[in-house]
Amino acid sequence: MFATRLKRLETAMDEADSYEEWQLAAIKHDEESGAARWKQIDQSSRYDFVSIRSRLEHLRSLRERQDDKGLLFALNEGIHGNMGGMGASPLYGKAKFGTKKLIEDYVEEIALALEHLASPEVDTISFEDKLDFFQRASHCFGRSALMMSGSGTLLYFHLGVAKALWHEGLLPNIISGSSGGALVGSIVCASTDEELDELLDPETLPALDDPTGLINRVLSRFKTERITADDIWEVLEEFLPDRTFDEAFRLTGRHMNVSVAPAENHQKSRLLNADTSPNVFMREAVLASTAIPGFFPSVVLMAKNDKGERQAYHSSRKWVDGSISEDLPAKRLARLYGVNHYIVSQTNPYVIPFIDTTKRKTDAVSELKYAVIDTARTWINAGATIFEKPLGIIPEVQKLTNSALSLMNQSYVGDITISPLKKLHNPLRALSWRTREEIHALIDEGQRSTWPRIERVRVQTRISRTLDPILHRYEEQHIEEFGKPGKQRKGRASPATRRKAS
Repeated sequence: MFATRLKRLETAMDEADSYEEWQLAAIKHDEESGAARWKQIDQSSRYDFVSIRSRLEHLRSLRERQDDKGLLFALNEGIHGNMGGMGASPLYGKAKFGTKKLIEDYVEEIALALEHLASPEVDTISFEDKLDFFQRASHCFGRSALMMSGSGTLLYFHLGVAKALWHEGLLPNIISGSSGGALVGSIVCASTDEELDELLDPETLPALDDPTGLINRVLSRFKTERITADDIWEVLEEFLPDRTFDEAFRLTGRHMNVSVAPAENHQKSRLLNADTSPNVFMREAVLASTAIPGFFPSVVLMAKNDKGERQAYHSSRKWVDGSISEDLPAKRLARLYGVNHYIVSQTNPYVIPFIDTTKRKTDAVSELKYAVIDTARTWINAGATIFEKPLGIIPEVQKLTNSALSLMNQSYVGDITISPLKKLHNPLRALSWRTREEIHALIDEGQRSTWPRIERVRVQTRISRTLDPILHRYEEQHIEEFGKPGKQRKGRASPATRRKAS
């Protein structure tokens, strides 16, 4: 009887028409399974609950007593997203909805403390000291990014992921994409909030025969034959405004990062964005990132010159699909924006059957498996190095070998990885148009695959989502009063400062 009730609730979760319906079923499942009681109990060997409880009580006491200087001192000791191991994946796998209440309470208390100190009513701390603290806190805590993999026509899954995150107010302002992920991410980052509300409006999708709203305009474009470069360009012209990366960032405040790989040897891959290539047009960047070698021609990027005219960007160089060299550019995002938390939408049809969407396991059998895989990868790389010169005699073979090695050596998961529930997708159909029903199903699958991760995303991004607008407000006020931004920590200026300066 107990198992039957749980199975019925799992079916309700699978068949939910919205996140709210899924959430109700998930909470009820936790009550029935005992996970709700597990969440109320602090103790677990998975994290340092004693330290977190002690720090929570201390911060709460300082805030309630309005000991503002003491609160600032306590927060200056450090704000960490993984304090005491509270970010560990197993802590988010026990319950269907949420994690330990102690963790949620601690994260919420940090956010409340930050909002309290940012309040104008707190006048015992100078504006300059507050600004300095919030800049340091933002720099040290880091940011979250959404990385969308290469996908071919599975890109509609990415659209479902973005839709689910957007509706919950959890879509990061830093996004990267390669191939199909570049197309979806660029449309999102070049669209205003109002345009995104229309693009991702849940009311625009259900009726397949009603071509209203932007998503149904996407649905209406389906064909049956293989996609061509001209088809991709038509989609870009319709859905992606003809803007440079910098123009899109100034308009929306969202950072799009497009991965492209060089078509020639002896060149390195690039991550195109408003910082590294501000004047490059996004349409050509996306077209290059979708140019799979052997299927689509390589692309010359275009940029706006000092007269506002369109011209070739490094006309001697051509670019192709970014997923070949760097599907998920985590290290570059860390360097550019201080990102240290990655949400990955992974739909690469050659990868998803083989990846584990959880964090690396630490049991003996798993460690042995990882060791065998790592050893095999090392030997393959060593063999490729030994035969580099012989392979160089035939450039096509060398290029194919380099591409294969690059694909093999990449990481395809993040802190939170969202991949299709259906693991096996025919790679041979990756370049074929999808039917309206398939597009509808992929968007729906993207949403449903995201729903079980929503509360983890909410908890793990709560502090950064609190810090960013506070820092934005303080830096803008500093510019208005003193005519220049406050001093910056090592690394990149905040989005607020850059928008104001531009």
